[in-house]
Amino acid sequence: MKPIELSEERREALRSHLQTLFATEFDETLSEFRADEIVALMLKTLGPTVYNQAVADVRAHLQTKLDDLDGEVWAEEDR
Repeated sequence: MKPIELSEERREALRSHLQTLFATEFDETLSEFRADEIVALMLKTLGPTVYNQAVADVRAHLQTKLDDLDGEVWAEEDR
């Protein structure tokens, strides 16, 4: 699996969210550098697990649709 990449806008949003969380919940100022490091750590440690779960969820959803395909589009043949 290739590394999970975030757009700069998404990375900035996560950084801001972390900084707000630390300020309100922990009364601690979190620098941009530290916030970026936390985002990188979360992507490295949680990213593959979340990604794999999403793939499994999509696979199960698509399998359900494929299982229903015959009932939805099957045409009776004249014999």
